[in-house]
Amino acid sequence: MLTSNARSAVSASLSGQGFVLFLGDCHSLLKAIPPGSIDLIVSSPPYFMGKDYDRSSKVEDFEYQHEELAPLLNRALRDGGSLCWQVGVHVRNGSIVPLDFLAYNAFSKQPSMRLRNRIIWHFDHGMHAKRRFSGRHETILWFTKGESYTFDLDAVRVPQKYPGKRHYKGPRKGEYSGHPSGKNPGDMWSVPNVKARHIEKTVHPCQFPVAIPQRLIRALTPAGALILDPFAGVSSSGIAASIEGRRFIGCEIDPQYAEVGIERYRQLLAGTLNVREWDRPVDLPNPRQSVARRPAHFGRQGYGAAT
Repeated sequence: MLTSNARSAVSASLSGQGFVLFLGDCHSLLKAIPPGSIDLIVSSPPYFMGKDYDRSSKVEDFEYQHEELAPLLNRALRDGGSLCWQVGVHVRNGSIVPLDFLAYNAFSKQPSMRLRNRIIWHFDHGMHAKRRFSGRHETILWFTKGESYTFDLDAVRVPQKYPGKRHYKGPRKGEYSGHPSGKNPGDMWSVPNVKARHIEKTVHPCQFPVAIPQRLIRALTPAGALILDPFAGVSSSGIAASIEGRRFIGCEIDPQYAEVGIERYRQLLAGTLNVREWDRPVDLPNPRQSVARRPAHFGRQGYGAAT
């Protein structure tokens, strides 16, 4: 459901609509949401992209926007709910500004907001830097509203590296030491970013992979929970919510991206949407492919060797 009326979008989501997208500015939507209605807020806000929907042009704009947003997001979130905010860095005059620091400053001022994890999203591909190490990660800040919150570790366990490992001393000596369902995924997640050949790629230049919100939704909400993304883009968070049996309300200011999000939802219902599995390991290159072989003119492979 796509609507240009914030109150209609909120009413539809609260009455049980599974997927509702509001076309407009997120401040209007947030002001229309009754306090304490949202179980999880998960988003990747725009920053310094030069697009029509991105009002920020400098770090100070980013700070101001987050100071405005933080109380509205806190108001919408229920006690015990979670807020997950994914950002990267801003490069200014050759120096980087870690935007998660600025987001933390805004959110931590809100009553009862507690930072539970600073999750590193690692990926292998991106812009190549020449005067510093290439950036290959962004950050997800996980806040909870209050001390009591949902965390279902069993829903997001991943295969153990050494499943046959045993206790070597103590009363459990000789017994297997790992959990039979897998291990805690930790706070560094390797998930491919959505580049040209990614199966989820759409027209959006900085698309959120479905796997990121999907893991958060699995771990931090019960079935039927209401998920909010105030910067929905092409609705990757909404797709993740729908896959996991949760309700979704999103906001997107760009009509093209909103329509793409609705179309992706239609494809999901029809069973034709391509989505990379949330727990699929990062693919390793096939050594038999030409792109994986070292060209002869590169010389001997010796990383870090003096030349």
